Amino acid sequence: MFLSNNSWFSPMFYLTGFPGLEVIEHWIFIPFFLMYLVAISGNCFILITIKTNTHLHTPMYYLLSLLALSDLGLSMSTLPTTMGIFWFNFHGIYFEACHIQMFCIHSFSFMESSVLLVMFDCFVAICHPLRYSVIVTGQQLVRTALVIILQAPVALVPIVLLLKIFPYCGPVLSHSYCLHQGVIHLSCRDTTFNNIYGLTVVVFTVMLDLVFIALSYGLILNTVAGLASPEEQLRAFQTCTSHLCAVLAFFVPMVGLSLVHNFGKHVPLAVHLLMADVYPFVPPMLNTIIYSVKTKEIHRAIIKYLH
Repeated sequence: MFLSNNSWFSPMFYLTGFPGLEVIEHWIFIPFFLMYLVAISGNCFILITIKTNTHLHTPMYYLLSLLALSDLGLSMSTLPTTMGIFWFNFHGIYFEACHIQMFCIHSFSFMESSVLLVMFDCFVAICHPLRYSVIVTGQQLVRTALVIILQAPVALVPIVLLLKIFPYCGPVLSHSYCLHQGVIHLSCRDTTFNNIYGLTVVVFTVMLDLVFIALSYGLILNTVAGLASPEEQLRAFQTCTSHLCAVLAFFVPMVGLSLVHNFGKHVPLAVHLLMADVYPFVPPMLNTIIYSVKTKEIHRAIIKYLH
């Protein structure tokens, strides 16, 4: 089949969702609904709590707001098509809508990766405690936030523009949402540039972020190991537990999905579906739980609200 998005009408992709599991889709809906509920309501609550409490207007909590915003954006990007499949058994998505969804998913993913990199307050607090107030400042935060917000959309624009002019040889996408990896495989033209450019963007954003995060934790461990007593070491490392959990929640599913896509040709379809759905859905939910439990001010606000 040959599809072109240059016609007077807008052809559609077909999102397979959960092939082979149609009989139990209504049961699968329950955990997905709960993940969306926790992720969206939890991140909204974190944003509202930080906005309404002036004593939380500090660089650390502004960075937490950026993390919550990227999680919220990632959840909202996948919500329309996933819930459309569950609620209305509607698997179609127009080319334009697919490109917009793909752009949003990748933008918010790259944004979250960058936010996790610059949430370095624990690194500064442990490795350079006397310079904390000099390094972590509002002015520096504004510059960093602008870079985080703008870099991913700017880097992704060429990929999306090229996808808009490609003809496609088939309409079937293997997930419940649009990803660049899935869309590019349907193109009838040579996609070498898109593949190389996409890999370059990933390497110089997500992978580079991961390398710098790993290096920062290496320096943190080296500093903590030099402390006098085990109690001081534990107290110092506890400063980073929330951030470390958030890093693992985000990068482990992303790396797992990449490995399955590139080396999992003989892996069962269920594993592909599981990894594809864990990647955008689980981190926004886990980050809400992590920071609601481990951050005292957010935890107190939740208890106050419940009472």
